[in-house]
Amino acid sequence: MGRVTTRVRVRRISGSVARDRMDTLVVEEPLEMRLGGQVLTVTMRTPGHDFEMVTGFLIGEGVIADASDIHSLRYCAGATEDGVNTYNVIDVVLAPGVPEPNVAAARNFTTTSSCGVCGKTSLEAVRTKSRFVVADDGVCFSTAVLSALPDRLREAQKVFARTGGLHAAALVTPGGELLCVREDIGRHNAVDKVIGYAAGRYGLPLRGMGLLVSSRASFELTQKALMAGIPVLAAVSAPSSLAVELADQSGMTLIGFLRGPSMNVYAGGHRVVAD
Repeated sequence: MGRVTTRVRVRRISGSVARDRMDTLVVEEPLEMRLGGQVLTVTMRTPGHDFEMVTGFLIGEGVIADASDIHSLRYCAGATEDGVNTYNVIDVVLAPGVPEPNVAAARNFTTTSSCGVCGKTSLEAVRTKSRFVVADDGVCFSTAVLSALPDRLREAQKVFARTGGLHAAALVTPGGELLCVREDIGRHNAVDKVIGYAAGRYGLPLRGMGLLVSSRASFELTQKALMAGIPVLAAVSAPSSLAVELADQSGMTLIGFLRGPSMNVYAGGHRVVAD
């Protein structure tokens, strides 16, 4: 499989002192997703947990309802002249009876590591209706548990500790357990990897759980959580106005600026219990 990190030579300058040294960087490579042999999208990602990422992506796009809707995933032959597999192309075959989307329509787009919805043709193409309802999920998270989550996530970010160049996402329980942690150069990819793992491990919807992200809470990440039936989204940075609107309309709890004992609850405050 592809490497997660690579080493490069840099010149480190500090004041009047300059010296050459080796530095560790995060790898960024394209991943082409195919559905039944037809190209669905291309995204930039950090290699690793690719099948989980593709599964999570298809859930977020409303193509499938759960991991069981996928019959198979496989790496296709790469594009090198000598025929070596680059592990940058994945073909998905849906399970019998699962309708295939119109790949040639407006949902065929290119994503980047910074913005997963760039290139879609309209706002209507961005909005996806969830199969799950989170408004009636009675789970609650205490402020003590929430306050401890960012540090626990940082401790679990093994690649970030070496590079400083990755986002992270985690599936968490009300007791503070990190059920799954994934890193990627793209914040939306990290979330897709978590949801893809959880769909295969636990099945959807992910009731009674929360999603923690090391980045801001964008509309896209809020929608991905909603599509997986996750009732609580917590971010260490700010949410966007559209993310707050979506969380409020869907009955989701949205927490931003989660840093130590302080946090802002933008929607669904009834699920946050003060100690």
